[in-house]
Amino acid sequence: MSNQKNNKITPDELLNVIDFSPADNLEGFSSVVPWKSKLVGQQIRGLFNYQQMMETIKKDPWLFGPLTIAASWQSAILDSMLKHVKASARLAVGASRNPDAIADMNGWIYKSYSRLLYTLTGFFIKNGKFDREKTEMICTTPKGKEYLINYMDEFAQLEHQYNNIGLSRLKAMKELLKCLLVLITEKPFDIEPLPFAKTNPDGTLRTSFEEYLAENRKRLENLYEANAFDIKEFSERATQGKIGCSHYEYVEGSLNHRVKLRYYPLPEGIKPNGKLLFMATPLINKPELLDLASGKSVVEAMLKKGYIIYMVDHGEPGWEETELGLDFYGKTIPDFYLDIVKKRHPDCEIYALAICMGGTLLLPYLARRAEELLAAGKPMDIKKIALLASPVKFDDEESGHAPIRTLIRRDYDPYLMKQLFGAVNIPPQVIEAGMNEIQPGVQYTVVLGFYGRAEMKESIADSAPFLYWLTHGTKFPINAHIQWIQNIFIGNQICEGKYCLPSSNPKFDGKPANMSILKKAGVRIFDYKGSRDPIGPPGSCVAGEMWGMVDKGNIGLTTGGLNRVIEKNIGHIFVVSRKLLAEFLTAVEDFYQETPVNKPTMLSVKGSASPDVAGNVVDIKELQTKK
Repeated sequence: MSNQKNNKITPDELLNVIDFSPADNLEGFSSVVPWKSKLVGQQIRGLFNYQQMMETIKKDPWLFGPLTIAASWQSAILDSMLKHVKASARLAVGASRNPDAIADMNGWIYKSYSRLLYTLTGFFIKNGKFDREKTEMICTTPKGKEYLINYMDEFAQLEHQYNNIGLSRLKAMKELLKCLLVLITEKPFDIEPLPFAKTNPDGTLRTSFEEYLAENRKRLENLYEANAFDIKEFSERATQGKIGCSHYEYVEGSLNHRVKLRYYPLPEGIKPNGKLLFMATPLINKPELLDLASGKSVVEAMLKKGYIIYMVDHGEPGWEETELGLDFYGKTIPDFYLDIVKKRHPDCEIYALAICMGGTLLLPYLARRAEELLAAGKPMDIKKIALLASPVKFDDEESGHAPIRTLIRRDYDPYLMKQLFGAVNIPPQVIEAGMNEIQPGVQYTVVLGFYGRAEMKESIADSAPFLYWLTHGTKFPINAHIQWIQNIFIGNQICEGKYCLPSSNPKFDGKPANMSILKKAGVRIFDYKGSRDPIGPPGSCVAGEMWGMVDKGNIGLTTGGLNRVIEKNIGHIFVVSRKLLAEFLTAVEDFYQETPVNKPTMLSVKGSASPDVAGNVVDIKELQTKK
């Protein structure tokens, strides 16, 4: 027996078969670096810019003389090359694939790597449990060792084909592989830390090594049973492409281009409370973020309170939507739908609830609506709006948007976007790539957080709706996207009072929306925001401070690093956390119900924190209330 143990292969020997690879982040980057994609992107951008220059020379032979002849034939060659580039991009988008062929290959690597993890884990699973006798035999016999080394060769091939470096999704998957190697050999690494180990502040294990092995056997057993090694493929299979827990129907006659209005009927036995919620969601995500699953749904919770709910569903824009701008999505649609809602419920008080860019666009709309109504001698009809991480201030100083504005100035080329995606709209993968750049390590933390919670079997199924939502975005209409970037992100037009909207009143038509009129019209704004949210940073989510009614007192609420300022007339909602969602729902219900606040109140939470599936920090101790 002692000889067998001495001859047992070690996890270090197995890992050394792979050698160092792009999955190891030897560079120590804090995020993923898709360097090959960036290089190719710069080359394509350079070709388009060069073609533009040749076209300019061709048009003025008097100025450029003989150069026009060379420009003509160079332009013809470039035109042929770039037609192929544009066709490839558009075909990929039409087939719901990543138009970046290099990133698309990475997607194949993720799938192949997860299949290897699944089959290697399954080799040691018997009746749903990790078979320790089999691992002992495999690790001590020549054929068994050869089997493991052959598997590691396959992992090595995939890792060395990987096109990114840094803190990547593949690095998180490799952490799970390391964990599996420790379980198979039942030995720790000589130098590598134990993956998913619970440690003390000094780095020592909180548990014995045997307890560590038992916990991680459970982790791999659970992942194997659900075949959940690839988060995207798992979420598709687990949800069958359907997320959202609340029943809804589309309002007849609400279809405008691909946009439709959802109506959520009250559950049986729930009486209406006389209040109606108009929900606005971003153009780039499925609206089910507000209705992911039972217990993780704003819609479900508010229905139980008797609110009548309508939600804008932007659908999947096609070629007919390529020319639509923010005027359509930010004025035509809310005008159209609020008219429908008011006719269907003439006696209901209407409130608004909006998340992220849904709120960013709805605020200037409400200002324009207030201008129109007050000019007609009518009172403002929507006097409360709850915002969930809706940015309105975009500058390089206090807003927190300097990183994304720098990225846009460096990489965003509206001409190139038009050339590549003008006929098909901007695909979600392009938007996701930009979002990843401003969220350090998000690809790594999402996957690692999911694996890290897999020790609890129920957390795997519980994560599926969110993972599906996260990995299945929607297209962004091309013209609207260019306006969103140029007018709002770079131009900061909303905050600076330069954001123009159409109007049926000639006095306001095409003029900037007067944001300060919101206060005059009595509109109260609820802002919920997270200090660790780079998409809607707290310095940008300041609508309530700038334009809302603030005469009822303020509540500042801080939870373990996640700050939300709730000004009683004014949150990116972390819907993957039932606790944080319940906390938000209580606050927003108080806001809608006009619960009086006599003096500022501070709620704070002290305690340990752990990463959720999205990589956010959520507290795991009870709320402590201080008044």
